[in-house]
Amino acid sequence: MKKRKRHFLKKLFFLTLFLIVLGIGSSFLYVKMSPKLRINTANNLVLYDNKGEVFFQGSQSKEWVKLDNISENVINATISAEDKNFYKHKGFDFLRILKAGFINIKSHSNVQGASTISQQYAKNLFLTFDKTWKRKWDEMLYTMRIEANYSKDEILEGYLNTINYGHGKYGIENAAKFYFNKSAKELDLAQASMLVGIPKAPTKFSPFNNMEASKERQLIILNLMVKNNVISEEEKQKAYSEELNLVGKENEEEVSSLMYYQDAVNKELESLSDIPASYNDSKGLKIYTNLNMSMQKKLENIVKETIPQDVGIETSVVMMNPSTGGIVALIGGKDYDTSSYNRALSSQRQVGSTMKPYLYYAALENGFTSSSAFTSEATTFTFENQDNYSPKNYNDKYGNKPISMGTAIAYSENIYAVKTHLFLGSEALINVARRVGITAKLEDIPSLPLGTNEINIVEMAAGYAAFANEGYKIKPHYIERIEDGDGKVLYEAPNSKELVLNSSLTFILNNLLTATYDADYIDYNYPTAISLAAKLKHKYALKSGTTNSDNWNIGFNKDIVCAVWAGYDNNKELSTSDYKYAQNIWYNSVEFYEEGKTDDETWYKKPQNVTGMFVEPISGRPANETDEKKKLMYFIKGTEPSNTDETFDEIASKEKQAQ
Repeated sequence: MKKRKRHFLKKLFFLTLFLIVLGIGSSFLYVKMSPKLRINTANNLVLYDNKGEVFFQGSQSKEWVKLDNISENVINATISAEDKNFYKHKGFDFLRILKAGFINIKSHSNVQGASTISQQYAKNLFLTFDKTWKRKWDEMLYTMRIEANYSKDEILEGYLNTINYGHGKYGIENAAKFYFNKSAKELDLAQASMLVGIPKAPTKFSPFNNMEASKERQLIILNLMVKNNVISEEEKQKAYSEELNLVGKENEEEVSSLMYYQDAVNKELESLSDIPASYNDSKGLKIYTNLNMSMQKKLENIVKETIPQDVGIETSVVMMNPSTGGIVALIGGKDYDTSSYNRALSSQRQVGSTMKPYLYYAALENGFTSSSAFTSEATTFTFENQDNYSPKNYNDKYGNKPISMGTAIAYSENIYAVKTHLFLGSEALINVARRVGITAKLEDIPSLPLGTNEINIVEMAAGYAAFANEGYKIKPHYIERIEDGDGKVLYEAPNSKELVLNSSLTFILNNLLTATYDADYIDYNYPTAISLAAKLKHKYALKSGTTNSDNWNIGFNKDIVCAVWAGYDNNKELSTSDYKYAQNIWYNSVEFYEEGKTDDETWYKKPQNVTGMFVEPISGRPANETDEKKKLMYFIKGTEPSNTDETFDEIASKEKQAQ
């Protein structure tokens, strides 16, 4: 039995070895048959913001220098830090890969990298930063093609001329002039070791941003050079002690969150059939985007000022032009250098009560009005299969009286939402969500309007855009136009607006969504965003959403949709103090965007078939002289409430029906 098992394992080993050799052989055959890569033009992408200003230049460098004109200190420091066996391997350092794998398995984390300079150069030139198996496979093939067609010196020269040294400075010559007002040839050991440490995390290790972290990184580089017998201990100490005279502008701000936006542009670029797959080997592309640079900078600062660095909570933010679907600013996490995972693109989270506006639009479409009332009370719903469902309001607060749709929105009442959902039937909510562009799985369950399903933040922003633009489904996008290196237009974003909602009903709903910060709704509870009442200078429709592990704020006017999520990547339960972050990011962002504008410019004009009527806001019944509070609410003409409506006394109506 043991002999048979050994024989089987021996066969399995040789079969595995044969497949590996076959794979490597096939790869080398592919490389030999492939045309020579043109690394001087590859991935020559130039990205422009919405004002036509360049914010990323791919592999372009205004100051390309030959390897002979780069200081030996830079070359030695780079090889020691990034790839000590660079001149010995053929693109892959297999011993280093095995060692890194062992360390990562032992530490249960991805702390050790094993990419060679050739691999990093291939990734910078030809690939996005998605962490997928396909990207890793493509990286391997591009690395082999580079190694097969270029000398080590040519590869190193290209690498040093294209990597990011922070503050928008790509290439060693640009970096040397920016930081030290020197050419790359003139850099001494101290200056070189400082610069070589920056690309690992340009924002974190820039001496302008964090001198302490920059010096720590410099010391690591110098120690590696000593270990590799490139410099002596004495030279290390002298270089580390040298006072560096920085000449770049200390107040020149690097917007590291631009990488999240750039990742999104790259992902969209890959999806466009109009752009040939061989664009990497072409003269390059000019990509004109919807990026609002001043908003992106402000958004990054708002996130930094709102969420402390020592707090583990993460965030994603999407700001979208609701008329076009163009995304003007995007945050995929609070710090790209710490985590390049783009939550805005790749994450789906429970949306909580931000699902309710889809429900309430469906209700308005099916005969409900702003004043339609259900009783707010602890309720258990029993279904035909005898299953019970007992949703609860936040903090178990109930009015024990009929409340209007406006009040239900102000308090984010769960009882009212479930009653409405069951009254309409689940297909009504799902139908509206699908019409405005929600593609995520939506379960046919009683808790659907409470946001128990997971949806991506870009999809949610696009869904709310249909309310913001008075009824049109739009396609969210980053790229407006693409030209080749000669200026020929290869692609233009299509105008894909489709009317899917009634503009009169969206006007009514949008005004109802201002109840979330309206003091007129203070009664047995407080509106969910009442703390913003004194802060907001403009009028917005706003809805928050809360689960145990997710917090959302999505708000809009005619100008902008802003969606903010905050939570932990591991779904850790939020503490009470964690719920403030999303709201603060939201209101600071929209107020900056709307600065200098008036509500006449950004809010909605009343349609002709809509009428306004003063009501008592909590119950929704027509206001009378004795009411302390009177609220102007909107109705389709002919659907205004009257004092005889039984829904304003649902309990009495039930008793009457029972008799």
